[in-house]
Amino acid sequence: MLVDKHQRVHDYLRISLTDSCNFRCQYCMPDENVQCLPNKHLMQVDEIEKIAKTFVDLGVNKVRLTGGEPMVRKEFPQILEMISALPVEVSLTTNAVLAHKYIDHLKAAGVRSLNISLDTLDPETFKRITKRDQFQRVWDNIILLLNEGFRVKINAVAIEGVIEKEILNFVNITKNLPLHVRMIEFMPFEGNHWNSKKVVTAKQMLKWVEAEYDMVKLKDEPHATAKKYKAIGHQGTFAFITTMTEHFCGDCNRMRLTADGKMKNCLFGSEEMDLLGTLRKGEDIVPLILNSISRKHAVMGGQFSKSYKDAEASALKNRSMIKIGG
Repeated sequence: MLVDKHQRVHDYLRISLTDSCNFRCQYCMPDENVQCLPNKHLMQVDEIEKIAKTFVDLGVNKVRLTGGEPMVRKEFPQILEMISALPVEVSLTTNAVLAHKYIDHLKAAGVRSLNISLDTLDPETFKRITKRDQFQRVWDNIILLLNEGFRVKINAVAIEGVIEKEILNFVNITKNLPLHVRMIEFMPFEGNHWNSKKVVTAKQMLKWVEAEYDMVKLKDEPHATAKKYKAIGHQGTFAFITTMTEHFCGDCNRMRLTADGKMKNCLFGSEEMDLLGTLRKGEDIVPLILNSISRKHAVMGGQFSKSYKDAEASALKNRSMIKIGG
């Protein structure tokens, strides 16, 4: 098992398949002309398989495929099939714009749950945030996935100036649809113009919801990043991912593999281990994995003080979100 010096067992691996995306969300990939990695710098299908198998041998039992947008990679069906052949639970994070093309592949791979990034329920706001006029396709695919029996979680970044007007709408869609909506506090990454004043806190969002709905707190799952609630009489749930105001590092079980084969032991960590480069040299990657886990900080990659309000985004050493993987 992969156990760090804080006695946390790591059994969950997030694999980014590409740093390319068909959207240009302002907090993730704000530059319309961002340069994506050439194919030769990406992990190839056989390399993904070798690295994933190594992690499974070390105790990983859950793999999430991310991007960028994982479905834009031409080998996505092949990679999905290969990962699903391993003894792991397979899930996906996607913007869902291409989901209708891959329903059968998802079913065949045994995928049961998808996280879908959707920051607004207003088509015009969607176009402004993503720089793409694709809201209806995304929404239609969400309904399609529900009808096909998938568990669908919607991830909405709490964008200042947007979430204030939309949060009640997000809770409202859980009334007649079995959706699980999670509002995510705005997090700092390279190039996304973060500052602490832009963070709409979970506490504030909860107050807005409480003023409108009768609701109950639900029990959170082990290793949960979201604090989950349910409005009385609603089919679905809503939750808050409190990364900035109330971190959940104490029982973190997550590791990340970037599209260019670098291992990150924390979303906010500055250190990376070059698994792909080592693999291509014909060398053993296990020592690097163990070293990465042993160096994991107790909280937020060691880059934050106790209060997010004191954080200086310019002082943080990290990639942009699109380069790390969702």
